Amino acid sequence: MLDEAVRKDFPLLDRLVHDGKKIVYLDNAATSQKPRQVLDALNEYYEQHNANVHRGVHVLAEEATALYEGARDKVAAFINAPSRDEVIFTKNASESLNLVANMLGWADEPYRVDHETEIVITEMEHHSNIVPWQLLSQRTGAKLKWFGLTDDGRLDLSNINEVITEKTKIVSFVLISNILGTVNPVEAIVRRAQEVGALVLIDASQAAPHVAVDVQALQADFVAFTGHKMCGPTGIGVLWGRQELLEDLPPFLGGGEMIETVSMHSSTYAPAPHKFEAGTPPIAQAVGLGAAVDYLSAIGMDKIAAHEHAITEYAVRRLLEVPSLRIIGPSTAEERGATISFTLGDIHPHDVGQVLDEQGIAVRVGHHCARPVCLRYGIPATTRASFYLYSTQSEVDALVDGLEHVRNFFG
Repeated sequence: MLDEAVRKDFPLLDRLVHDGKKIVYLDNAATSQKPRQVLDALNEYYEQHNANVHRGVHVLAEEATALYEGARDKVAAFINAPSRDEVIFTKNASESLNLVANMLGWADEPYRVDHETEIVITEMEHHSNIVPWQLLSQRTGAKLKWFGLTDDGRLDLSNINEVITEKTKIVSFVLISNILGTVNPVEAIVRRAQEVGALVLIDASQAAPHVAVDVQALQADFVAFTGHKMCGPTGIGVLWGRQELLEDLPPFLGGGEMIETVSMHSSTYAPAPHKFEAGTPPIAQAVGLGAAVDYLSAIGMDKIAAHEHAITEYAVRRLLEVPSLRIIGPSTAEERGATISFTLGDIHPHDVGQVLDEQGIAVRVGHHCARPVCLRYGIPATTRASFYLYSTQSEVDALVDGLEHVRNFFG
């Protein structure tokens, strides 16, 4: 377990709400809290280095450029990218996923998605990894296919050879589910995709904050994640892509920074990553993300993963003691992330969340931008508790006590 001193780095965790109750923050799958080291880096950037990047020759522009590109170096090392030029900064993971979908819709062969090709996703995806592919399918005529879910919240790969075929151009799936907590079998899916020559995009938004993400070990073609779930600021996301693909695929947005030359007749594009970073980038946000990477790396992703596994194991055991509580997804801590969604008898999740909030306990309620999962299990919504490196067993106990209060409140 991580030392209690880690919590002292996060000022919001000391906040009192609702007449002096200390906040119990269990909504980390939505966004994480930020350590002082990240807050200080953001303040220092704006107070000492604020300028636009790349083309300025004055000292502030050079400092801002060094900080921005230094953040790219940090992220590349964090995910073990072969080259820093494979790291593209976006505003969030949703933009990263949309970027890939649009690139493939505009691409030349052999990458083009058209009416003769297929797109494969899964039933457990966040809407950000469903809607872009629906839009691409509607625009190109490509067939959209997906893997279903088993009763225990895992992907049903029994028909993998029928779902991923020679017509498949792209397989896009989540590494760890934001609603079920399921850790997906990357190796089997990637192996089948490679057999038929399909590209693979992995949504690592719920993985990068919690476990070591090695893009080379994953053997995917693209990996997307977001900064605000991993101690970084909002407004910054990452798309990693293989260098040769980024060289061949067309840009998504046009404007400044992403060009080499422009005339009134045509334009040529800068090499990656700038080819995909049109306009003024999220400079301060990238600096903050770099500071977050430094913070997580100093602690060690292996230690963070071990701490969260212990917390999740304890939480699963305690939650299963609550009468009428049903965990949606894997009912053990094995092969699951630090996210647990559940229902509590016939009490609507929104009511559960509201009563918990009155006790200072922050959880997420709803379908968590994963409505197909709720439809699959015949439920309107879930209550979701999600943990991070600063979560404690006492917070789990507070949640369980809070749920008992909810049960009593509703009779």
